[in-house]
Amino acid sequence: MKKLGLVSLAVTCLLADYALAGEGKLLATPGLTQIEGSGGGGLVPWATIAGYDSREQTSASVFSTSVSVDDYRLSAWGANIGLYDRVELSVARHTFDLTSLGGDISQTIVGAKVRLYGDVIYSDWPQLALGVQHKQLSDGSVARLVGANNSSQGTDWYLSATKIHLGAAGGYNLVWNLTARATKANQMGLLGYGGSHDDDYAIMLEGSAGVLLSRSLVLGIEYRQKPDNLGLGEQDWYDAFISYLPNKHVNITAAWADLGSIAGVRGQRGLYLSITGYLW
Repeated sequence: MKKLGLVSLAVTCLLADYALAGEGKLLATPGLTQIEGSGGGGLVPWATIAGYDSREQTSASVFSTSVSVDDYRLSAWGANIGLYDRVELSVARHTFDLTSLGGDISQTIVGAKVRLYGDVIYSDWPQLALGVQHKQLSDGSVARLVGANNSSQGTDWYLSATKIHLGAAGGYNLVWNLTARATKANQMGLLGYGGSHDDDYAIMLEGSAGVLLSRSLVLGIEYRQKPDNLGLGEQDWYDAFISYLPNKHVNITAAWADLGSIAGVRGQRGLYLSITGYLW
């Protein structure tokens, strides 16, 4: 599966200069590709629909992301489709390497998002979107071992609001996003759903803020609140990122991520790297 992700990425890069991305949106306004496959930031889904399609167009993109922290490494790859700047469909595959312990955990995420209201630039109020991410673990043995109540699958629901303010930060464009997620997931679902401490859906808040330093360079921060259903001290996530978007065919993002405690192992910090290629 990893090889397939790398092949998709290589094909995208080779075709980047020739791809016909949708021309309906301004550069950078769709955001990036979130680690679970949705359009948005790196850790947080946004209300934007992935791709540069207008209301008369469709779009498609592929992505590959790697997060390397002290004791673990997460590899993610996938694709999404934008339909008429209204609906987004996505799929992502995660492989979580237990570099200190050996072995890995894999899951597949299928997502959908629909724009409910507004436009990130042109409407007075933020663009709003409702999304869902359904996650399926390939092997739930680790989730059972740590005490998850559901070690096979789970579903997250989220509502996002996103707004771009032109020239609002000393003449630079400012973007912000706020997401409320209903979830039972332990570490994004990699350690199953629910646990002895809590087995109910909880509303977790997530946010992003960034400044467009130029048409192709974005600097920002993110925050993602997370439940501690297993009682292992699961902590909220943070990152500081920089994104380079030279054109409407590709974007590249690097970040320093603080993922806190994972499965009781604290101080998990490291580098986040992601690339998205737009096929049309």
